[in-house]
Amino acid sequence: MISYSEFCDNCARVEERVRKAAESCGRNPETVKILPVTKNHPLDAAGFAFRRGFKSVGENRVQEASEKIAAADFRLDWELIGHLQSNKAKHAVANFSRIQSVDTQKLLKILDSAAAAAGKVQRILLQVNAGNDPAKFGADISDAPELLGFALKCPHISVEGLMTIAPLDSDLDVASECFANLRNLRDILQKDFSHPLPELSMGMTGDLERAVAEGATMVRIGTALFGERVYA
Repeated sequence: MISYSEFCDNCARVEERVRKAAESCGRNPETVKILPVTKNHPLDAAGFAFRRGFKSVGENRVQEASEKIAAADFRLDWELIGHLQSNKAKHAVANFSRIQSVDTQKLLKILDSAAAAAGKVQRILLQVNAGNDPAKFGADISDAPELLGFALKCPHISVEGLMTIAPLDSDLDVASECFANLRNLRDILQKDFSHPLPELSMGMTGDLERAVAEGATMVRIGTALFGERVYA
């Protein structure tokens, strides 16, 4: 695990990357949030994020995050960014402020029921496979309108935007195309459903500049902040 001072230095470098990327395309850097991704790192990583002033962190696995949340003596919004299995949905609702990886009607039904039982409205993003990558989770772009329509009928679900993961490719133009697809889809859905979808969660350490250029409002950063993962 890196030291807190190293983490702060890393934050400054990432923030500078975001600033330059935003300004280069005429955007206000303050419209792009950094989500520190603490998966595969000890609780101290989330503690560093809290100490540095971040309001939320991202985790991939329900069980790993649940253990950290139970042990934390600080308050953060925890966001689930990894694939969510139906049998973990109830635990996800109990632990996460927002779930970014919702991609099926079946999962929406379970989350809506779990949120009702918990007496809360579960904030979510709809995950879309905007890069048409068979190795990635997410709804197909063509299925997104039906998925959003279903989600908007769930009384204990609040849809706040869309999320995608770009295909793993050394050609960053592939990532740019994926991110542009998500932004264009968001614009169409907002118009067709008259429902605001302000959050576009897209971009990671290797492609954050491309994501910002295509309209990302949140970039999910792990390696550039915390270094290589501590455990698998």
